[in-house]
Amino acid sequence: MTALPRDLIDRLRAIVGTRYVLERPTELFVYAADGLPGYRKHPSLGIFPADRVQTVEVVRLLADFRVPFVPRGAGTGLSGGALADGCVLLGLNRLTRILSIDGANRTATVEPGVVNAHLSRATAPLGLHYAPDPSSQAACTIGGNVAENAGGPHCLKYGVTLNHVLAVTALLPDGEVVSLGNANGESEGYDLLGAFVGSEGCFGVALDVTVRLTPNPEAIRTLLADFLSIDAAAHAVSAIVAGGIVPAALEMMDSGTIRAVESSIYAAGYPTDAAAVLLIEIDGLAAEVDEDAERVERMCRSEGARVVRTASEPSDRARLWQGRKKAFGAMGRVSSHLVVQDAVVPRTRLPAILSTIGAIAARHRVTVCNVFHAGDGNLHPNIPYDGHNPEERSRVHAAMTEMMRACVAAGGTITGEHGVGLDKLSYMPLVFSDDSLDAMCRLRTVFDPDRRANPGKVVPVKSCREWSGTPAVRRESGAAS
Repeated sequence: MTALPRDLIDRLRAIVGTRYVLERPTELFVYAADGLPGYRKHPSLGIFPADRVQTVEVVRLLADFRVPFVPRGAGTGLSGGALADGCVLLGLNRLTRILSIDGANRTATVEPGVVNAHLSRATAPLGLHYAPDPSSQAACTIGGNVAENAGGPHCLKYGVTLNHVLAVTALLPDGEVVSLGNANGESEGYDLLGAFVGSEGCFGVALDVTVRLTPNPEAIRTLLADFLSIDAAAHAVSAIVAGGIVPAALEMMDSGTIRAVESSIYAAGYPTDAAAVLLIEIDGLAAEVDEDAERVERMCRSEGARVVRTASEPSDRARLWQGRKKAFGAMGRVSSHLVVQDAVVPRTRLPAILSTIGAIAARHRVTVCNVFHAGDGNLHPNIPYDGHNPEERSRVHAAMTEMMRACVAAGGTITGEHGVGLDKLSYMPLVFSDDSLDAMCRLRTVFDPDRRANPGKVVPVKSCREWSGTPAVRRESGAAS
């Protein structure tokens, strides 16, 4: 870890205050990981500005000293993307103001540290909400959602973060402040906003984000269908979508996930003897919702569902969703470590790929718990394991690599919402040619010529030369877990 100049640290303290510059390893320990426990990286310094002015001053000072930095929000990411390896961690969790809510135009402008769920809470009196809803929405921030182009269960119908971001005021790594997009409609020229959303902190920092708000639906029905086989549940997913119904959400959980949830404080009343359950939400006009819910129930039963429960009261619906949203947390009871993956396959390939994943898990003697967005084929095969056991770590790595390759071979891709970060660097060549990787590097250069923002992430180092002061990143760029 390269020591930072004392003058730089003193000047940073002068900007944000001594309390908000962390230097001791014990202070920085909590920032060594994100929501994916398999990686540990240690920042050289943590700095936490209070507002936009301080953030701009900090980034400009780091640019003057040519020091790399990693933006970080709540740290709920699942790809190692917000980890600072021997460089400065720029914490944005103090920038928590909702700057404006425009009910007439259904927009809101927020600072990057605003928690996702807090925005919907603030707009509820206007009959509006912010639609993208990652499972971590009670903790994750809008800035982090923008960086990862976060998804969530209801993105099947309403779209991912990109579909709801109208404009971003961005702070580039050299300290320049630029406006991307337009809250009032399309901008002329290239879609730089589209490039910034999902750039995983490699293009700079969002100082504020203007988002589109969605009217609350007139009626909502949440259905829970349980099946005696994963294959039957997967066929029910295809039948629902093929039937012309677009649910607001269509989620699947297998038996391992169900048992983990039901043995935790997040128990939702799922049947523990089921091989799989589907959580299906229908929303819209009351008359249409009732009709669609009845059709969905018939389709599930025709594919072998034992029981289909329907919840319309908010408290009942919330309980069903609690189990799904807290499933990753519930798995913390199963083992000390968890690999969480994020592959996407064509929806029609779900039955075959789930069978393949099961066979791979059996061959490598690992346990897989599946909980995922079945409606759009966004798989989350999770493997709980003991990260302190080298032999078990090796088997988990081999199994997960084989699963990811199988998903790509089935016509899929390596991430739907968690991002590449550190975790999927070695998978990038599976889906992108050398020319495509080079084009990504050249686009990054437009925003960050010195490659100081979130170095060592997203594009393999062999394809994208990084800042010369990050040898640790280079050494580990081929690793995945």
